Amino acid sequence: MPSRGTGAEPHAADLVLVRRVVDGDETALATLYDRYAGVVYSVVLRILRDPGAAEEILQDIFYQLWRNASNFDPARGTLPGWLLVSARNRAIDRLRRRNPDTTELAEQSVALPFNLEAAIAQNQLMSRVKAALAKLPPAQREALELAYFQGLTHSEIAQRTGEPLGTVKTRLRAAVQWLRRELNP
Repeated sequence: MPSRGTGAEPHAADLVLVRRVVDGDETALATLYDRYAGVVYSVVLRILRDPGAAEEILQDIFYQLWRNASNFDPARGTLPGWLLVSARNRAIDRLRRRNPDTTELAEQSVALPFNLEAAIAQNQLMSRVKAALAKLPPAQREALELAYFQGLTHSEIAQRTGEPLGTVKTRLRAAVQWLRRELNP
């Protein structure tokens, strides 16, 4: 598992991507979207409780990033913080337009505990795990998924796949060792 440092690595990577967005690099924007869209969407959805409106604001936020990436000032905070504050403000504005008496409700709805850095780290780790699993040979991946995601024992995996028990154990051992090397370089 990666060490929990200062968070400087993701911040530095974000700055590189923002500079590329400023230069018109669409793949950099797509990378940032993949990295932060889930957390931005969930915050907006929590405020609005309307998936369609949350999706619209999500798209607006990343369009704003595309158009105004040069306005991002890393001295004032992190990129995810900037995105979330923008999204939160838009969601509350929309909520107020719907019903001016919902201001208090909107302010309370964002007071839920949420650890942005942990969510981002988890999303990045899950992306790495998915990419690593995709590189495994199909038989190893199947055995690993049966064991870790479905909770089957080695014997149950052997019965389900029709493979000898020793083969199942060897595949699992090889898959776990390979994942350790891949995820902990």
